[in-house]
Amino acid sequence: MSGFTHFDSNGNAVMVDVTDKDITERIAIARGVIEVNDEVYSAIKNGTVGKGDVLGTARIAGIMAAKRTSDLIPMCHPLMLTKVTIDFETDDDAKSIAVICTAKLCGKTGVEMEALTGVSVALLTIYDMCKAMDRSMQMKEIHLVEKDGGKSGHYIRQKSL
Repeated sequence: MSGFTHFDSNGNAVMVDVTDKDITERIAIARGVIEVNDEVYSAIKNGTVGKGDVLGTARIAGIMAAKRTSDLIPMCHPLMLTKVTIDFETDDDAKSIAVICTAKLCGKTGVEMEALTGVSVALLTIYDMCKAMDRSMQMKEIHLVEKDGGKSGHYIRQKSL
């Protein structure tokens, strides 16, 4: 299982031992997109979705999810996050909404999974709140944009693969 840190020498799944790692400032930014139809896009932008403030609710859901990542992903360490933000970018031409999650802490392990979980749950929340109007919404392009801190250093994703 060379190269995989979540397996021991016998191939058993394990939580990585971070005891001896240095405490460093760590940050991760993830992004994903949801494409919706004209009706949904207009309702979200105009605040007329029957279930309420879609982006406000998605923001809270994404933050809450990032904080609970270790409850969802078996080998993730419980982390004391010091910052989580959820931001949105709308694209009028594509009728899409991008979700950007930034997670930060000072600790011994990175926050990539927290940022990715925050994006995913915010996107799912948008879907949930709007599915009565459009079940064909598509979530896509969920990926790590950037991360910094720790032994592996700074990573910036190159343009779409």
